[in-house]
Amino acid sequence: MTRNRDVCRRAAAALAVTLALTGLPDRPQAHAATGPAVTGPAVRPDRAAPGRVYVANLHSDTVSVVDPRTGTVTDTVPVGDAPDSVAVSPDGARVYVTNSAADTVSVIDTRTMTVTGTVAVGREPSRVTVSPDNRKVYVSNVASGEVSVISTRTRTVTDTIAVGGAPLGLAVTPDSRTLYVADAGSDEVAVIRTADGTVTGTLPAGGGPTALALAPDGRHLYVSNLTTDDVSVLDLRRGTETARVPVGDQPAGIGVRPDGRRVYVADLGSDTVSVIDPRAGTVTDTVPVGDTPNGLAVAPDGSRVHVADFGSDTLSVIDTRTATTLRTVPVGSGPTGVATTPHP
Repeated sequence: MTRNRDVCRRAAAALAVTLALTGLPDRPQAHAATGPAVTGPAVRPDRAAPGRVYVANLHSDTVSVVDPRTGTVTDTVPVGDAPDSVAVSPDGARVYVTNSAADTVSVIDTRTMTVTGTVAVGREPSRVTVSPDNRKVYVSNVASGEVSVISTRTRTVTDTIAVGGAPLGLAVTPDSRTLYVADAGSDEVAVIRTADGTVTGTLPAGGGPTALALAPDGRHLYVSNLTTDDVSVLDLRRGTETARVPVGDQPAGIGVRPDGRRVYVADLGSDTVSVIDPRAGTVTDTVPVGDTPNGLAVAPDGSRVHVADFGSDTLSVIDTRTATTLRTVPVGSGPTGVATTPHP
């Protein structure tokens, strides 16, 4: 398949986040869900240990597996066409990857580091997350304006929830009962009851809401707004936006430290990561990283922040104690999404 290498995806409602980032190739016809897609080596128990970072490489159709202790790539897993985002199951056993040009999700077994299944979803799947109870995978399909719900047990789509606009970032509450979806087409966050897939309301946000991060206490939701260069702070009990924090140019990926004291935002237009003190509502540090930082993930212990540098084909690793970049790791071509292995 011929790939379009322009760094400009088809705009959904003229703004969606990495749509300004990642040129989508011509899309193939979606296929039905399949079983095992790749055969691989025998199980490697030593590689099942926690502490890995997974990076989706949009232009090389792979996922890089990085050991954060050594800063080296330990595995490279071929997946579908134009992988855009990645999520790890709560038990660390599976990695789910959205293949944005193939309209599928690849399922990686983290013990064998092979793709063991492929699930057909909506058009241009852009974000993925797994519920804390490990029962469902949620996929936002930016071109079809819907969220696909995948059963982790059967690996089939069990529900399709219409959101409209351009759904992107996803966040699930700790009790797995509520799903939040950033809609870049309406400048709102949709609130979905997961029991029956009902959209129960919307929350206000800034321009082009792109990524979501839920505070550890479950009370606040942080939203990166691509076109207004700020982060919305939403009070989930009141259903209101309580603050807007100006950050760098075109904020994309966002994450919260486990203690809730810092929020990190990848500013793809200014090649930095903004560090926010949520209590003060101010940026306390600005950390230079690679070119066009996009996806961002905070380590489970809060000691590191991992940033996918789309334009420089690297993963930047930030020390949260000093707010400095510790190392830069070469990965695949066009890294977009990044996720870390949760605590065992």
